[in-house]
Order: sequence, then structure tokens, then C-alpha cells
Amino acid sequence: MTSNAKPKLLTLQDCENLDIQKIRSLYKDYVNPGLENILYSFGAGEMLVDHAEGVWMFTTDGRKILDVSGGMGVLTLGHNHPRILAARIRYQQQKRMEVHKSVFSAYQAVLSHNIAQLLPGDLDYPFFCNSGAEAVEGAMKIAYKYHRGKRKYILHADISFHGKLLGSGGMTNTQENSFNFLTIPGIKSFDYQDINSVKNQVAQLRQSNGDSDVYAIIIEPFNAITVTNASDEYLRQLRQICDDEGILLIIDEVYCGWCKTGNYFRFMDSDIIPDILTTSKSMGGGKSSISAYITRKPILMKAYGDVNNATLHTTTYNGFGEECATAIETINIMVEDNYPSKSRELEKLVKAKSKALMAKYPDQIEEIRGGGALWGIFLKKNDGAFSALLQKLPVDILKDGSFVNKIVVASVVDWLFRKHNIFTFFNNNKDVAIMFAPSLIINKEEVETFFNALDEVFDRSLIKITGEFVKNKLLKVWK
Repeated sequence: MTSNAKPKLLTLQDCENLDIQKIRSLYKDYVNPGLENILYSFGAGEMLVDHAEGVWMFTTDGRKILDVSGGMGVLTLGHNHPRILAARIRYQQQKRMEVHKSVFSAYQAVLSHNIAQLLPGDLDYPFFCNSGAEAVEGAMKIAYKYHRGKRKYILHADISFHGKLLGSGGMTNTQENSFNFLTIPGIKSFDYQDINSVKNQVAQLRQSNGDSDVYAIIIEPFNAITVTNASDEYLRQLRQICDDEGILLIIDEVYCGWCKTGNYFRFMDSDIIPDILTTSKSMGGGKSSISAYITRKPILMKAYGDVNNATLHTTTYNGFGEECATAIETINIMVEDNYPSKSRELEKLVKAKSKALMAKYPDQIEEIRGGGALWGIFLKKNDGAFSALLQKLPVDILKDGSFVNKIVVASVVDWLFRKHNIFTFFNNNKDVAIMFAPSLIINKEEVETFFNALDEVFDRSLIKITGEFVKNKLLKVWK
């Protein structure tokens, strides 16, 4: 394009009228060819969503899809909750201002107040940013500043997902981190649920005067990638170690927070108070990209609480007005409609359905575990039974030791979508699982729809479903 040529830009109306082939072409040319290939590997990659409401997505070709993915943690309130839409429209119609950080914001003040009312102890000071990874980075940074840079190490668990930025990514241990990026110095890991592993690391990392050289320990009380729940006693022991050694305890509930596993936050069941809490995802009501790290008052005051340090950690979009207004309404909905109770009732129903399904198909289901609105269906591993189906696939992708199991699980996810109009996902981990992580507005009949579809899948047999997926989908995509 020459300097005086008019660019050929597409419009919002063009967005509304593009077909799937044109969108795929744009992904290949301007987004990421590899991502386009992955998305098209599944039946859901052939659809276009026209609109969504509650736990349902409606496609341009007239299909009604039950969404039990929960938007990977974002949709606790479901798609387009009417009160969330109304709050955002109200904010826009009143032409509220949200850009300048040099004036007071009623929305940031009220959201901070409301969060403090829900949390125990003196967890009273949130900093609002945009993504979970940003919240984790901010938590690490304030913990380091609290110790005035005199301690060098931060500890994380060996199963963890804290984000994909350079710092948070260095503390993330999943198969999604397949490349060793540079990260911040001083990161060490311990074994999840093994308190002696934590004690050993803390004991080894000491300064010459005998004081601890660890400035923070970060832990997910419920790891959504592996669907692993830390015990209350383990969390209490972590809290005690941090108290004894002057280490700040960071609880990461970016994914599992906001009633996903029962209480507003998982740590609240353990009767502990972290020094710093990170949260995001459902906090935005499915419409707002907002996150937060929340600190106790002594930590905030020591790190950033005076005029010289109050702006030491800021971002362009932190505390943005419409995002805060959306989060205010989201939290009020959760409190008024008793979302913790919804989560506990859903857990009871899922446990009963899971028990019946495992009893019926013990040769195909290894385990169904989770809590509240976060569940993983783990399948029996039988690589030999599927090896013949996979021999025509590229050798490189077969080098992944868990690839066979991933293909089987992906086949089920694809089958649920194509044959039963159910949209879900699977975790990208060594122990791969079909995820059932619905919005908390899901009702009994919709839960039964999902489990009845699973029943049909196992009754048909995993080998047949996997064979069809490999033949009709993968061999075309990976040709």
C-alpha cells in the first residue's frame, strides 16, 4: 500500500456477515495458521455463533448448543446475563468517564469496598487490572517490594497454572508451557500437597544471618488444569510456615474463585487468610476483562501505601470504570442469588450422576473428580487398543507421551458437539480429561442432558468414536 492509498478496511457489519470459510481464511492470513488448524480439528470449528444466552449458544445455521465449558472459567453467570447487560448499557448511556487516573472513581472505590466486605480479615486492598496473569505478576511484585528486595526466592507448586507472562509463566508448570522462556530469577518449586517438600525448600533457602530468603509462596487451592483440590490441612500448614518464616502467602484463585467450588473463594473453607489473593475470570460477569490482586493492609502500607510509592505499580487500564461497574453488578448478583448454594447443590447432583456412570462403565472411566462447577472425567488408558488407528498420523505429534489419550478425549469432545449439540473442552495436561465446568445457572435437566450424552458415548464405545474422529477429521487436518 502506498502512503496515499486508502486502506481496505472491514466494518462491524462485515463481521456480522462473514461466513466460516472467510473467517478461517482471515485466521490463516492475519491471526495464526496453527490456531486455525487446531480450531478446525473439532466440530465446533465448523460453526459460527450468532448469539448466546444463559448456558446456550445459537449458531447461524439454526443449532442450539448446550455450553458446559463455562467459558473456561469466565461464565459463572452464563452468557449475557440480563443484569450485566443492563449495567453496561446504563454506564454507557450516562456517558460515564473512565480514562483519567488523576481523578477519583466511585466505581473503583465501591468495588474495592464490596470485595473487602466479602473477604475475611484485613484483605481490604484490591488493585484492578485486566488478566489473571497480570494479577499474579502484581502479587509477586508487591511481595518482593514488601521485603524491600532483600529476599530472592518465590516458591510455587509442581502442578500449577499462574499465567503465561514471563514471571507468571516461570511459575506455571503444565504441558501448555512447552518452550522454556526467560523468566524472573529466584523461582523454585515444591510438590503439591507435600508439606515436607515445602519445608525442605524453605530450610535450604536461607540468608547468611539465618533468616529465610523466600519472599513468597504461591499456591492454587484448587488446580483447574489437573482438577486437584488441596486439603484444608495442607493450606493451614502452608499458612503456618509463612507465619513462622515471615513469608507472604499468595493464594491464586484466578480460575477457581467466585463460587466455582462452593464458597466465594476456595481458601475460605480452610479458615486461613492469605496475605495476597489473586482473582479474575468470572469477576467480570462474562463481559468484562478485569482481574485483581488483593492485599492485607500491612502489606499495602509497607509496599505502596505512602505518597512516594502509591503509583509505583499502575497500568493504563487499571480500575477502568465500565469494567469496575460490571464487576460490582456481578458480585451483587452472586450474593443476592446465593451462588455458593448453587455451587454446592450442583456438586451434589454431579457426584450422584458421576457415581452411576462410573459404576456402569468401569472399563472405560478411570475417575470423575472435582467440586462445585469444576469437574474432570478421566478415561482409562489403553494405548494398545488405539495404536492401529493412529499409525497414519505424523510421527512428530506421536512423540507426545499422552497423545493417544488426548486423541481419545478429543474424540469424545468432538462427538458431544456433533451428535449431541454439547460444547465443552479438555484440559491440556499429561492426565487429560473431559471437562464439565458449566455456568452456575445450569439447571438439573441441562446437567442430565450432558450425562445422558456421556452415557451414549460410553455405550457406543470409545474405540468406535475415536476411529471415526481420526478418519474423518484428523487425517484431513494433518494431511
